[in-house]
Amino acid sequence: MVSAIGLDVGSKRIGVAGCDSTGLIATGLTTVVRTNLPADLEALHTLILQRRAEVVIVGLPKNMNGSLGQQAQRTQLFGTRLQEALGVSVYYVDERLTTVQAERSMQRQGLSALKRRALIDQQAAAIILQQWLDIRRHQQLCPIQESIDERDLNP
Repeated sequence: MVSAIGLDVGSKRIGVAGCDSTGLIATGLTTVVRTNLPADLEALHTLILQRRAEVVIVGLPKNMNGSLGQQAQRTQLFGTRLQEALGVSVYYVDERLTTVQAERSMQRQGLSALKRRALIDQQAAAIILQQWLDIRRHQQLCPIQESIDERDLNP
């Protein structure tokens, strides 16, 4: 199984998630507070090396109609710079509503608002990575079928 890291890239923070050795379960790891591009890339490089990640899955914030707005374009630019600087493969997954999903999940767990605020970005990253892991597993189980929205998996 491939080792992967998932990212929820925001303008102030980057949520980071990793997967277990079997590639079945994604979990939140940390949140990188953004300062500048070189520092952001260095922080992610350290995590990628620690986790021996071969691929990075980046949440792509599409508009509700599926189009790519300014934030999605900024995210793709960040993904391109990440790929060029660190030499890792970058794939995108539609991240619409992942923050809402993460927030609701943490509310159901009974986490306080303060705790949810601290964990929201890495929880969203875990949802993004889990989507990619699930799609990848489905494709391996059903190789004859066309992929599930393969456009979201291409860099």
